[in-house]
Amino acid sequence: MKKISIKRKIALIDEALSAAWPNPKSELNHESPFQLLVATMMAAQATDRKVNQLTPELFRAAPDAESMSRMELDDIRTTIRPINYYNNKAKNILAVSRILVDDYHGEVPDSREALEQLPGVGRKTANVVLSNAFGVPVMPVDTHVHRVSNRIGLCRTTRPEETETALMKIIPESKVIDFHHYLVLHGRYTCKAKKPECHACPIREACDWPDKTDGERERGRP
Repeated sequence: MKKISIKRKIALIDEALSAAWPNPKSELNHESPFQLLVATMMAAQATDRKVNQLTPELFRAAPDAESMSRMELDDIRTTIRPINYYNNKAKNILAVSRILVDDYHGEVPDSREALEQLPGVGRKTANVVLSNAFGVPVMPVDTHVHRVSNRIGLCRTTRPEETETALMKIIPESKVIDFHHYLVLHGRYTCKAKKPECHACPIREACDWPDKTDGERERGRP
């Protein structure tokens, strides 16, 4: 099959995945930028599903930075214990909450520089908050975005930072936020790491991954 241009590839992906997810958004449950920040910090090396199981109890006790800053570390730690690295995450959540209260009147800053200075907040977490809470056209790159982007041929990169740079160069600014969600959702539910469901993929026409036909051969298709 003849490879298509990047511009055409992006158009096909946008058309197909916008139909599958007409209102894409983060699957982390939250009601404020602060709750999104905390949930995203918790989601490092953990699934959104697991985080969503724990945040209702945490946010009932402390829905904002002011109330979270007054919590005991042991109480935060106990609440989020089922996720990986809960001890460090609890320390960072408490530290971030106190910084927000002391330096930002309890509000989450809307700049990358300020966000990345917070304990436990790296570039990906900052991008998630900027994109989902403030509508800034940035590209958070997690394992799904990195894998899918390289599989389908949007880029050829080895590190997430390279993937972010490459995607920001080719995706129209007006589509960046939704495109991030498309890539995450497609990677989570269809273009899986170990067993991609190529036979059910709505963007097969736009995909360059050479192994995508293996499953079809097993089913007796050409």
